[in-house]
Amino acid sequence: MTTMGFFKNLFGKKAPVGLHAPMAGKAVAITEVPDPTFAEKMLGDGIAIEPTDGKVYAPCDATVDMVFDTRHAVSLTSAKGEEILIHVGLETVGLNGAPFTAHVAAGDEVKQGQLLLEADLDAIRAAGLNTITPMVVCNSDDCPDFKTFTGKDVTTDDVVISTGK
Repeated sequence: MTTMGFFKNLFGKKAPVGLHAPMAGKAVAITEVPDPTFAEKMLGDGIAIEPTDGKVYAPCDATVDMVFDTRHAVSLTSAKGEEILIHVGLETVGLNGAPFTAHVAAGDEVKQGQLLLEADLDAIRAAGLNTITPMVVCNSDDCPDFKTFTGKDVTTDDVVISTGK
């Protein structure tokens, strides 16, 4: 290997391309979510975040398809075609939107890292609900090289899913 090849390999490596964590916290396997809809991948494959902060950010450049009326979930379509669902907490639809604030609406174009939603995690816990937040790629079967990166604390700067798209 030439000296230039060495430096190119050392300094020329790019960060993985993919979907960033939507929240800060611990990234866990989707199979660890205590809800069969997510754990059994009925909606698609993905990851979940055990959040340390209630702010939910866009995992990539995307179009907002829908913000649920109760503001507990948002669906996006990435610029590369991934269909993404971010669902804050479990059974949180029953809170009727009380602990949630939406910062985007259907049709909005968002950039990776843009604030989508805010959730009052303490209010969710006070209601006796789990704050674990699944992020699912609903069309993961169409992704040629789907990989997840879990088992560690992450920030929204960390890639947690690579789809091969």
